[in-house]
Amino acid sequence: MYRFSIDGQEWILRFSPHIEIEPEIKQAIISTILQLGKELPSYSHGESFVIMNDYLGIIVFNVEKIPSFILTVSNIVSEENWYIQNNLTLKKYKK
Repeated sequence: MYRFSIDGQEWILRFSPHIEIEPEIKQAIISTILQLGKELPSYSHGESFVIMNDYLGIIVFNVEKIPSFILTVSNIVSEENWYIQNNLTLKKYKK
């Protein structure tokens, strides 16, 4: 669990228990969140958002504001697990 402040609001960043990542990766995620700046408080309680990271893949965040400002990394989906659906066809994602 990590604490950080954005725009005068104290936030807690936590990681879902099923996610096992190294401390330096967690620190990189914190740095990414701080880049959101004033956009983070605009998310409502219960909303989710994703950040696409070249190294990690898609990072899924859940926002809680009651009783505290909590941001949870609920999942990290690596690029090899991405798919694109066009019409009724599903294909593996390729850059």
